[in-house]
Amino acid sequence: MKKSLSLLTVGVMLTLSLSACSGSNTAAPAASNAPGSTAAAADDNKPVTFTYYRFGAGKNINTNETPIGKELEKQTGVNFKVETLVGESKTKSGVMIAGNEFPDVISPEGEIDKFMDAGVFIALDDLIEKYGPNIKRVYGPYFNKMKQKDGKIHHLPYSANQGFIANPNVDQGAFWIQRGVLKEMGYPQIKTLDEYFDVIKKYKEKHPQVDGKDTIGFSVLTYDTNFFTITNPAFHLAGYPNDGGLLIDMKTREAKTVAIDEATTKRWVKKLNEVNAAGLFDKESFTMNKDQYLAKLTSGRVLGYFAYDWQVGDARNNLAKAGIDDKRYMPLPIVFDKGIKDQYLDPPSFVNNRGIGITKSAKDPVRIIKFWDNMLKEENQILVQWGIKGQTYEVDDNGMFYRTDEQIAKIKDPKFYEDFGLKEFAYSWPRYGNSSVVKGNNAYDPSKQPVVAEKNFTEGDKALLKAYNAKVFTDLFSKPDDRPWYPAWSINKGQGTPEQIFEQKMSDLQKKAYPEMILSAPDKFEKAWSDYSSQASKLDIKGYEAFVTKIVQARASGDWSK
Repeated sequence: MKKSLSLLTVGVMLTLSLSACSGSNTAAPAASNAPGSTAAAADDNKPVTFTYYRFGAGKNINTNETPIGKELEKQTGVNFKVETLVGESKTKSGVMIAGNEFPDVISPEGEIDKFMDAGVFIALDDLIEKYGPNIKRVYGPYFNKMKQKDGKIHHLPYSANQGFIANPNVDQGAFWIQRGVLKEMGYPQIKTLDEYFDVIKKYKEKHPQVDGKDTIGFSVLTYDTNFFTITNPAFHLAGYPNDGGLLIDMKTREAKTVAIDEATTKRWVKKLNEVNAAGLFDKESFTMNKDQYLAKLTSGRVLGYFAYDWQVGDARNNLAKAGIDDKRYMPLPIVFDKGIKDQYLDPPSFVNNRGIGITKSAKDPVRIIKFWDNMLKEENQILVQWGIKGQTYEVDDNGMFYRTDEQIAKIKDPKFYEDFGLKEFAYSWPRYGNSSVVKGNNAYDPSKQPVVAEKNFTEGDKALLKAYNAKVFTDLFSKPDDRPWYPAWSINKGQGTPEQIFEQKMSDLQKKAYPEMILSAPDKFEKAWSDYSSQASKLDIKGYEAFVTKIVQARASGDWSK
């Protein structure tokens, strides 16, 4: 699954007579807090706690329990009680909508169309115009991309780039392999899928067990909304970025789904069938939850996996903290055949169907929008990413940010990272894009600051990079080609539309068919594929492709209104 437009100027005044809890799709603060009133001035920094539900994994927390959140509360009086997803996202969103009572703020992730269609989020245009100078500064160039079907803005995306700095580390999708495998095999050049699994097979034959448990050749996370992790490699292997299960022609801008494409999906799934027959595939890939998956990666038993880096951050951090370099993983830009140019690294993009919105149940939309606007001041964007000067970063004589060895060690500690607030504010809030530049020529994301990246490299990192003649890990990957529509997966489908129904039915079919195709005996694969392909062909593939093609072509020409 799962980035020079004019500013939107809105001159409509807030309708003060409406209650913020009335269910209206426009923001309406109570009259006692009318702009310019004495009550509004007096209450501007009065302590208040808003509720925030996030459709993602994490820890339930009050933001003011962290130093970063405490500083933001000091500036605004605002604290957020954050609750994160437990169970399945579709079930939770359905229960919320049926009850018609909501927290003040929701980050709905993949359920966003459902919440939009149910009219859960208020329009933000008037609030932004009146109280959001920093929101306009940061998001203004993207306003046309943020409008919904009614022509209004209902949520703030998590990312709006302010300049660009490349990442020295791979933070997107890749085929990952355990470093000890590469070391023992003499640091082989691995480019193709066959080469990747051949190396894993040879190593597993030498080391069938780890700490008394069977070594796992290859594992994939498919739990809940993560099923794309096993379907997406098909297009990556063919040299395409993550456009959401689609191959988009660079010249014609025509979209083609890979769902039953024999050159990509069939080839990928058949390879997994062979890998399973060879005893290399983790059969629990279709049954384990995310915590179980991350525990496996941390255990050192898994030799290889495909994932997007943001899916496995906890495992990566725990392995780094353990200091056993051979059990950590190296990202590789694997393709089907030599000669295919990999496109794992994301091109510059704007994702407009993920973000944070104020619900119609919110008790004070004005205070919330003011908090977000304050949060988008550059000094606060530095705060939520770098932390507090003297505690988690320093500034040299040239104004460049850096971290001492002691500070880097603190940041690497998952507990400190979470307790300080750096984990809480790393995503899921109004923010600059990860590739942004702040205060001179500093990277917004500390991991992209060269001096920090170099200090973070362990001796094992340096040895690995030297063995592959690279200065940073992204040197191993091809530079992304420009795709002005990217990413196509962010196209809003809407609940109940033919396109949304197509995606849901295809997803349901794949969740049933992939285990059958991959875990079947090799002589049963062709029939399993034929059955899947036949059922998928009954869905309106052509109609779906035509829909996406039309919007991709419009986006490529600068029109993001659809």
